Amino acid sequence: MFVDSVKVYVKGGDGGNGIVAFRREKYVPQGGPAGGDGGRGGDVVFVVDEGLRTLVDFRYQRHFKAARGENGRPKGQHGAGAEDLVVRVPPGTTVIDDDTGQVIADLTVNGQRAVIAKGGRGGRGNIRFATPVNPAPEIAENGEPGQERYVRLELKVLADVGLVGFPSVGKSTLLSVVSAARPKIAAYHFTTITPNLGVVDIDEERSFVMADLPGLIEGAHEGVGLGHQFLRHVERTRVIVHVIDIAGSEGRDPYEDYIQINEELKLYNKKLEERPQIIAANKMDLPGAEENLREFRKKVGDDIPIYPISAVTKQGVRELMYKVADMLEHTSRIPLIEDVADEGTTVVYKAEQEQEPFTVRRENEIFVVEGEKMEKLVKMTNLNSRDSIQRFARMMRNMGVDDALREKGAQNGDIVRIGKFEFEFVE
Repeated sequence: MFVDSVKVYVKGGDGGNGIVAFRREKYVPQGGPAGGDGGRGGDVVFVVDEGLRTLVDFRYQRHFKAARGENGRPKGQHGAGAEDLVVRVPPGTTVIDDDTGQVIADLTVNGQRAVIAKGGRGGRGNIRFATPVNPAPEIAENGEPGQERYVRLELKVLADVGLVGFPSVGKSTLLSVVSAARPKIAAYHFTTITPNLGVVDIDEERSFVMADLPGLIEGAHEGVGLGHQFLRHVERTRVIVHVIDIAGSEGRDPYEDYIQINEELKLYNKKLEERPQIIAANKMDLPGAEENLREFRKKVGDDIPIYPISAVTKQGVRELMYKVADMLEHTSRIPLIEDVADEGTTVVYKAEQEQEPFTVRRENEIFVVEGEKMEKLVKMTNLNSRDSIQRFARMMRNMGVDDALREKGAQNGDIVRIGKFEFEFVE
């Protein structure tokens, strides 16, 4: 089963907790704090494995959580950091944040690594909080929560050449003739529903990978038919071979087919319009092909090379493949992420207004304080320690939470909630 798009959940490991401990050694008076820091949580790392070809494994496992760090130890010893969780993906995988749509990583080369979810840092032990004013603190932090997110994985086949065209124009037959690939071939639309790859050997020094991609129909850029499943794979090809049924064996006009396919490519991604293209006028062995070819040449002009071929009889196929190999030699590698600014353009950097660290709203009789920074502070506070709670209260006061609650009408004894933690507001 060929799977080329899937949504998964990833979470970096939480950091280990710092601990409260004191030195209790013989002949060492007034031993002082000795609680070590927690260890770092593991990252979720995606690594390219060239042995994989699809994302089918992610259909059966959609949650990936790295291990948490070890808690701190007495005698000032730090907890051990957790190992990273390594997830193997096939070459050509694009990792996209499902909430923001931002591309996190574009993984194409075997062994390439990308951190998708970072592990949290370890919490500090009480040895870190010792001061001349408070030489024996009983304060320790919990570990920082690991980063968590939903990501969308999209697989774009890494091929040098992509065969495009309407269904049943002979793309699969052409691929089977020029390579060792054996795609399914039949006389009905959408025989090809997943990309087929084949290696074409031209001579001892030249070869390239060709992809037979599912056929296009009108409206493909909007997802009609096999639209998006097809079009995402065209983005990575360096040269497009546009296969035309020049004999019009299914009653369609070859030139109209040519215009329609190019329009679908442009509407999906305007940069595909700039991709080098060569026309393979297929089915020259059928009646009416010669006459249609003459009319086709008049309408297309001389800007794009046209090669009359017959994939069945192999007429003209060799010349076509040599022309494709020559075009590849003069075609640079396609940028992996298309949204990168072109070289030479001026990039303007604007200062973004810093987001508010928290917001306060009223929910019935409860005051809710929200904000990523505040929620992380709660999670890293040891709520079983009186000193830690007092430190948390001081930090809230310094951040202006108390004043914001008063402005919203909070009075002594009202309930305040931050994340899952609830407490009474005290004047």
